[in-house]
Amino acid sequence: MEFKINRETVPAAECIYDGIQEQSVELDYILPDYYPDIFRLIRCRIEPVITNSSINGDKLNYELRCDIKVLYCGEEDTVIRCVSQTQSFSKTVDIGRDCDNAAIELIPKTGFVNYRAVNKRRLDIRGAVSVKIKVTGEKEQEVITDAEGMNIQLRKMPVRFAAKTMTIEKVMRISEETELSPAQPSIMSIIGVRCTANDIENKLISGKLLVKGELEAKVLYACESDGEGAAELMVFSLPFSQIMDIDEIDESFDCSITTEVVSCDVTPASGKNGDNRMLRCEAELRIKCSAVKTGSAMLVTDAYSTVYPCELSISEIKTEQIPVIYSESFRSNVRIAEGEQVPEKVYAMWCVPKNINTRIADDGHSVVITGMLTYSMAAKDASGMMIMPDKDEAFEETIELGDDISGSSLTSDIKVREVSYNITSEGILSAKADISAEISVSGSSVVNAVTDISIDDTAKKERDGDYSMKLYYGAENEDIWDIAKRYSTSVDAVREENDIDGDKIENGGMLLIPIIN
Repeated sequence: MEFKINRETVPAAECIYDGIQEQSVELDYILPDYYPDIFRLIRCRIEPVITNSSINGDKLNYELRCDIKVLYCGEEDTVIRCVSQTQSFSKTVDIGRDCDNAAIELIPKTGFVNYRAVNKRRLDIRGAVSVKIKVTGEKEQEVITDAEGMNIQLRKMPVRFAAKTMTIEKVMRISEETELSPAQPSIMSIIGVRCTANDIENKLISGKLLVKGELEAKVLYACESDGEGAAELMVFSLPFSQIMDIDEIDESFDCSITTEVVSCDVTPASGKNGDNRMLRCEAELRIKCSAVKTGSAMLVTDAYSTVYPCELSISEIKTEQIPVIYSESFRSNVRIAEGEQVPEKVYAMWCVPKNINTRIADDGHSVVITGMLTYSMAAKDASGMMIMPDKDEAFEETIELGDDISGSSLTSDIKVREVSYNITSEGILSAKADISAEISVSGSSVVNAVTDISIDDTAKKERDGDYSMKLYYGAENEDIWDIAKRYSTSVDAVREENDIDGDKIENGGMLLIPIIN
């Protein structure tokens, strides 16, 4: 009798590289002639961003850009000046082996920044940036989905998995001009810019993916108020839309979109009266689309022949599930200062999340998000000087998702949507931040599946007697498959003889076991 085996290939994600690379940042900078002398340093920050990445053989190459910004006041006035410099680094990582169509995840983070004024015209800046690197590839696993002949009996399990994954990136440029409101003072200089992509939507149209949303730019600029230096916050939105060409995409794919602001340059421009009342914004946005198609297969998890001796090869098969996105929100409240520490006037306040970690709670149905929220403000102290202090506030938020996510991997995108502050009559400065959390849950399942079946057709199984029926006392909830396999009969024969519909014996008791020759 001919024995046939049907096999299929099931893809699975494979972590190729997971590590961290460090980069030192050093700058010895002399102010241009048109900048006033340094009287007081206010703050310095290094903003790292990945501008490009690629894999060539067993090497990962990427470009790291570090935007260095120093804020200071001159001796003649209290207006804040911003010194901006950029350093770029070409980095290479040995990922261990060649890989095609790998997914690259690069997350840069500033470690520390030390800065000082060597003299009135010279700045010395030292810092460090780390880049968290993860490269994920795809491996193929061959499994048995069916077999026939030689009186083979199969136990199968349905498995759903990410059958096909496609990823595409596109960088788009956005240019926009906006005018200050009549109530806002004219611009003396730009202090800082923060830009985020919000309200992202995607829609499949004629085999192409339309992505749209808006960039929200928050611009802090120096101005003059009552003859003194002050600061003003300007917030405006830049709508965008982009067509993403992805080969073979259709309605059977689930798409997820991630965005990253690569750069956002805002410069003042003069209006009709010659005053700087216009803002010209040039932004660069990286859009990444991941499209995943679900597949299904019946994996053989056990097998035996009712007539012939049989040997199995069993391996662990890991199948990736389509990521599920949960959108949640929560609020953070913090006391910033009190008593003499409260500034005389607050011009603007903002909040930046840092060191975000996400883990599954013990109940398996919730996630715990921890991290740091850095509240910053532009303010004037009692002496009339401009200050920009920071307040770090640790937070921990538990979010109930409802579904069982045990064993899944998590990523989260935390954004501060709005910050407000209040000074009470008791002299306490407090703030609250409305935070949105987009949590991606990527599940996977591990199945012990049969990868090979070998049947010896030169000999038959030996029986302990010549009979066609056997009595067996089954235990409650005992699996019928185990009973049938023990006596080299079929599951269907046991069910039919004992009028059983399910896969287990509900209450236990005596069973008739028909023997198949």
